[in-house]
Amino acid sequence: MAFEWIRIAQFRNIAEAELKLGAGNIFLLGENGQGKTNFLEALYFLSYGSSFRTHQDREIPMHGSSEFYLKADWSDVGLHTREQISLRYSAEGRKEIKLNEKTLTDRKELVAHNPAVVFCHEDFAFASGIPEERRFFFDQCAGMFWLDYIDVLRAYRRVLKHRNMALKTDTFSMLDALDAQLARYGRELMAYRTRLAGLFAEAFPESYEHISQLGTEVSVRYISSWTESASVEEIIEELASRRGKDIEASTTLSGPHRDRWVFIREGRKFSSFASTGQLRLASLILRIVQMRLYARFTDSENPRFPVLLLDDVLLELDVAKRRRFFSLLPPRDRGAQAVFTFLPEEPWHEYADENTIVYRVNDGRFSSEKGL
Repeated sequence: MAFEWIRIAQFRNIAEAELKLGAGNIFLLGENGQGKTNFLEALYFLSYGSSFRTHQDREIPMHGSSEFYLKADWSDVGLHTREQISLRYSAEGRKEIKLNEKTLTDRKELVAHNPAVVFCHEDFAFASGIPEERRFFFDQCAGMFWLDYIDVLRAYRRVLKHRNMALKTDTFSMLDALDAQLARYGRELMAYRTRLAGLFAEAFPESYEHISQLGTEVSVRYISSWTESASVEEIIEELASRRGKDIEASTTLSGPHRDRWVFIREGRKFSSFASTGQLRLASLILRIVQMRLYARFTDSENPRFPVLLLDDVLLELDVAKRRRFFSLLPPRDRGAQAVFTFLPEEPWHEYADENTIVYRVNDGRFSSEKGL
């Protein structure tokens, strides 16, 4: 799917506008702080009903306002379909999302229609940050590829919350029942993650080497907190054996919420000796693989690509790496769409063609500029 147009009102610093977006490549040119990233955030919000920058929706309305409104059309070139999405955030803190004028009750439904993949500086945490950051990324991938994963993850987190409350309040009589549920949902998560690890083991090393030209393989490995091959019954036994430590800590010390994803090069943890540039590239490649794998899970004859939102990522790459990066992006004639942000002095003309839509962004206002 691709965005055809968007209407924005009272969102961040963006002046109320209705903009044409019907192109494979859309370039946003402007100095830092003018609203380019805010625009990407608006597109992401329409794809997921949430922000990639904050969990606090109340931070998003324009200064002096307590609400915002977004509306856009999506189109699918291969299927010749068109849909409309709108999102209203009210002063009371409520979100109303409508798809083709029908109110959505679960944001999960958006993932099946038009997901986005955002490339931004914060992604660096996927390669160098704490384990929670990498788990977030891989959970997002699994939810894009298998919608049922979202339900299982929600159920696991709900049971985990109840179990931790039981541990904190000394209501230990509930633990047997909660352990059975935690083991069942946790085992399902592990099965999905093992499958996901296989997909990344196949795709990540080749893509990383293609751009980095490092000469040795960098891979991604999934390390589960529980024994990966354990049955539900064996996990219940494992939880029982660890219960004393959980009671002492007043929290659940093992399970998928403690799983790890690590980068490996030459048998060692890559993040412990890789350069900043190599780690930034790793986070970039994670997004590339996420995009390409999503296309594999759609119709093989008419693969659907997520909308790509690329926030100044080319600044991190030298000229040769930029060319190799572009070679991994999906072809525009297959309905793929990418929105790039550039500083004005960057050589954006090198990447534009006669169909590229170019907007200059200044203080939240967008003006059209000829692409070539």
